Amino acid sequence: MTTTAPVLNLLDLVARDVDATVAFYRRLGVAIPDSAIWRTESGAHHVDVDFPNGFGLHFDSPALAKAYDAGWPDRPPGGSSVVIGFRVPSREAVDATYADMTAAGYPGRQPPYDAFWGARYAVIEDPDANHVGLMSPIDGARRSAPPEL
Repeated sequence: MTTTAPVLNLLDLVARDVDATVAFYRRLGVAIPDSAIWRTESGAHHVDVDFPNGFGLHFDSPALAKAYDAGWPDRPPGGSSVVIGFRVPSREAVDATYADMTAAGYPGRQPPYDAFWGARYAVIEDPDANHVGLMSPIDGARRSAPPEL
């Protein structure tokens, strides 16, 4: 197990309607440029907002959430649609943290794997059934094509 504590750096909200979610947060005052929205022929699937303090806010479509998190349910229990993202210091730390947490009895929802955006990624579930993502630093050399949605 790593001795470096994970750092909360990302809130990833899975939105049934990404465009409606963007409209809400823009109205609230969050600056979301159109260039921050990833769209395909099937619609908006990802929004990436970085705050000056280094915290990130993402919005993902359910289709994209299912592409990077095999355990993502079609309709989350209790209406929860959040992936709470934690940065860990290395690719090895993703595997070690996932192994430690699942050994302690917490459900694993996505075993560690090399994600298309270049990070090592895994998902566990907290006691309230929220999905908690574990992500290594992004290595640009490990990027691959995103899934077709």
